[in-house]
Amino acid sequence: MRNARSDPRKIAASQSSGTYLTADERAHNGRLLRDAVPRTSQAGWTVPADREDPIELLIKSNEGRIPALIPIRFERMSASPFAFYRGAAMLMAGDLARTPTSGIRVQACGDAHLMNFGGFATPERNIIFDINDLDETLPAPFEWDLKRLAASVVIAGQHLGIPRSDEARVSRDLVRAYRERMMDYASMRALDVWYDRIDLQKYNDRDGDPRMVEVARRRLAERVDAERQRSVPDYFYPRLVSLDGARPRIKDEPPLIYHPDADAAPGLESSYADAIASYRETLPEHTRTLFDRFHFLDMAIKVVGVGSVGTMCGVGLFMAADYDPIFLQVKEARASALEPYAGKSLHANHGQRVIAGQRIMQAATDVFLGWTRGKNGRDFYIRQLRDMKITAVIDDWDTGMLRQYARMCAHALARAHARSGDAAMIAGYMGSGRTLDDAISEFATEYSSQNRHDYRRFVGAIRDGRIDALISG
Repeated sequence: MRNARSDPRKIAASQSSGTYLTADERAHNGRLLRDAVPRTSQAGWTVPADREDPIELLIKSNEGRIPALIPIRFERMSASPFAFYRGAAMLMAGDLARTPTSGIRVQACGDAHLMNFGGFATPERNIIFDINDLDETLPAPFEWDLKRLAASVVIAGQHLGIPRSDEARVSRDLVRAYRERMMDYASMRALDVWYDRIDLQKYNDRDGDPRMVEVARRRLAERVDAERQRSVPDYFYPRLVSLDGARPRIKDEPPLIYHPDADAAPGLESSYADAIASYRETLPEHTRTLFDRFHFLDMAIKVVGVGSVGTMCGVGLFMAADYDPIFLQVKEARASALEPYAGKSLHANHGQRVIAGQRIMQAATDVFLGWTRGKNGRDFYIRQLRDMKITAVIDDWDTGMLRQYARMCAHALARAHARSGDAAMIAGYMGSGRTLDDAISEFATEYSSQNRHDYRRFVGAIRDGRIDALISG
């Protein structure tokens, strides 16, 4: 019979019970969880006999998307197993739900692959490194994010052609970095954890390769300098906007940027007045003062990302004066891929769900972050478009660069989880040895094979005409 002291449901419930426990007591509770959910049980991946058909799941995920854009989504996913993995978060969510879970819940990213991390500007105009895409965020077991991130690193290594032995080492080192950072956060004061951030220009890694830390810092500094020169008025405004008479208008570049008709965008006839007013109410009062200086001029559909393609995503042009614009990215927020397995969101609006997750997980958020609902019943969240956003370009990376970037992602994920979860309990469960490092690295390696298998079936479905993809050339 299971020892009542190690019942994961009772121990995990202590996270939110309101009972005061010391950090040592919470770490002890984390260690007790190992009796019910051994760390070695997190290893490996076995395909369940009743696993759903991945092609059917992908087709089902198109419900509510813009039909004309779905082939673009599938074309982008067909580029490689790495691209496929980026667009198939819903497949892995179902698979993760079949794996053993510690029961320790955090505000999870829900799509923690390495391309969803990067640099961006804080309101104070500093550049920090953090998770930069939280469309799937929802409270869930901490190891789901860690497993998806570790698998993404193995799949990235396969994409880059690094030795297989290096793939395992990099994924194992990623888990170790997460574990050691979590141990640090477990010993910190709550406010110090909340205020912690990863400053790109001061970044250091005490356990990383000093040469690769310097290479990473230099590359990121070059990207930061380039982004600082790409100001909205001087760089993006002339590239995205043309003058339609005396009125600026976003340029159409179909099929990736185009103006919808009234059927696709019911708020068009009123210039989206109701949705904009609703969005304004979600902004802090001091931000409304700034937002009120700008006036809505135009809105267009803008295709972004991989997994988001086909959802109602757009860009809005607002002007305070001539050559004083802001572009606001409007992204449709659908139910999280984790929802069928981790429980429904507490928020009635999925845009609010995303924003709440961002404010919990990110060290700093965009000043214009808010949410609304359109006349068509779709939920949206809103932020600035490309506010000095720096994403990884991995194609020329070697093992050393991949390892260092993976460690940075692990640091950011640990920091985000420590803000919402119980760092001491997580650290207690993980321990100071390599048991969990090896287990999750083994899972990541075996799951990469599942990803390759699903990718081959996906490409076969395109060739057979079962699904439609816009294949260039």
